[in-house]
Amino acid sequence: MAKAIWNGAVLAESDDTIVVEGNHYFPPASVNDELFTDSDHHSVCPWKGTASYRNVVVDGQVNGDAAWSYPEPKDAAAEIAGYVAFWRGVTVEA
Repeated sequence: MAKAIWNGAVLAESDDTIVVEGNHYFPPASVNDELFTDSDHHSVCPWKGTASYRNVVVDGQVNGDAAWSYPEPKDAAAEIAGYVAFWRGVTVEA
């Protein structure tokens, strides 16, 4: 079971993550949406496509753009469509 944790809160938990380039991508249903706010930030990966980011908010503290996903990835990354990955101090225990 993989868990994504920040500031003592479990952001996502699943035994069905997909690991791509060393990052665990969590299924959308495994993510605690109450701990996120939208971000306007995007980035582009040559083979995965355009990533959308979300802020993590726990106990009033904000970790900006700490979660990302590929809502409409390129064909090469189709398996992670909508799955969520983390960085910026979020710990993933696998």
